[in-house]
Amino acid sequence: MLLIFWIGLFVSAVGIQVTRVLRNRRNRPPLPPGPSRTPIIGNLKDLPAIDQHSWLHWLQHKEKYGENIIFLHDVRLAVELLEKRSIIHSSRTKPTFADMSGWAYILGAMADPEHVRRTRKHLYQEIGSNNSVANFNDVQVSEVAHLLLRLLNKPEDLQQHIRKETGAVVLKLSYGYTIEPHDRDPLVDLVDKAMEDFSVAMLPLTWLVDFVPILRHLPSWFPGAGFKKKAKEYKAKSTALSDVPYEFVKEQMKKDGSAPSFLANLLKKEPPHPRIYGRNHNKMVGSICTVGTISSFFLAMALFPDVQRKAQQELDAVLGGDRLPQCEDRDNLPYVNALVKEVFRWHPVAPMGVPHVSTEDDICEGYFIPKGSSILTNLWAFAHDEDVYPDSMNLKPERFLETDSHVPERDPRFIVFGFGRRVCPGRNIADANVFLIIAQVLSVFNISKPMVNGKVQDISPDFIPGVLSHPAPYDVTIKPRSEKHRELVESLEQTYPWQKSHSDLLKGVPVLNTT
Repeated sequence: MLLIFWIGLFVSAVGIQVTRVLRNRRNRPPLPPGPSRTPIIGNLKDLPAIDQHSWLHWLQHKEKYGENIIFLHDVRLAVELLEKRSIIHSSRTKPTFADMSGWAYILGAMADPEHVRRTRKHLYQEIGSNNSVANFNDVQVSEVAHLLLRLLNKPEDLQQHIRKETGAVVLKLSYGYTIEPHDRDPLVDLVDKAMEDFSVAMLPLTWLVDFVPILRHLPSWFPGAGFKKKAKEYKAKSTALSDVPYEFVKEQMKKDGSAPSFLANLLKKEPPHPRIYGRNHNKMVGSICTVGTISSFFLAMALFPDVQRKAQQELDAVLGGDRLPQCEDRDNLPYVNALVKEVFRWHPVAPMGVPHVSTEDDICEGYFIPKGSSILTNLWAFAHDEDVYPDSMNLKPERFLETDSHVPERDPRFIVFGFGRRVCPGRNIADANVFLIIAQVLSVFNISKPMVNGKVQDISPDFIPGVLSHPAPYDVTIKPRSEKHRELVESLEQTYPWQKSHSDLLKGVPVLNTT
């Protein structure tokens, strides 16, 4: 009798719960339209492969199901949810694979609202406004000068030069670290490798262990558990990227005359949290994403020579051809400034952004958004919306210029850096650095398609998938515009001499040899 009683009580409880769920479903708006779920595995079969362009994969769902609240392909909905209702749609997922890989404590992935608030506060104090970014102009001008010198001497190493310039700026501002000027630098190499890992580890809706977290406890030898080995490799680099510069700054602070940096300033103000403050998120200051944007710029200049020519004409008219443009010239270079916007739009470096998570139930345009929903913004789709950016696949800086007959199209910098409380805190430094590189490179160099045996070789744009996406390898020809321009670049070595690197101080750190 007692067993029958408990069985009856259990059945009743289940019945009450099912009734409550069904009643709630009847009384609430429908979920957004989407592909049907398969028993047991749900929508796993609908996920993109790791080597697919996720922004194009998910854009197909727009055509099938209309505007999807989980995958947002309309910037209007992104603004409504992530800007106007940011208080409930600004959390982050806690992806198991990212946690296993050591990437869960960077600012872009933090879920704890207090940690996010404090971190953003520190970042804003250092780089949150144009005035604060101006404090770092000297560093950026110096490193762009070194980029021009490297391009003059070894134009065939373009991609290496781009990574080195960006790494030099980020490491100098974040840690006061000076890179190796001519040879490979161990910390720049580590940044490159770690960013590649980050781009894969943070891919949303990609790793099975994110859907079935218990899989993280499988032994590494178990069939299908290869992700554990990959996560271990990633974690070695993410940990090194946190700890090595952190220890470098602490050692430098013990010496008189140590170089000022974001982390040094932070350590002077308050003791950092051992896993959050002063470590993982700080390496992102200044946006390493600039690598992808600048790589896209060089590719675009070879593909759209008329745009390059118009920008150079404006630069020559304003500068007279005998000096390089500086940050203070920006207001007098409307076409070049429009080109900067267009490069950001042409291929957003984070095409699908990073997922937002809803912390409360919500309703948007008649659809129910349950608490815990992941909201992904298809930034690539926003930037290629033909209703907003006609002829979006072509590079047309004119779209951002105001004339009597043309209203400028939406500034893409309000799209590509994210939304609301999760907007990229390094956007001002990234924007300033991209302007300076584009303006100075076009002042002194011509960029064209490669020549082989006297014949111009065609190139077609292709982009590597990942959270951070950049052009696939390509070749272009880079030459000084004239002998006068060559001499102008050569003179930079006297104005901005190469500095002694700190790389010797990192010798003997075994983790820097991680491959």
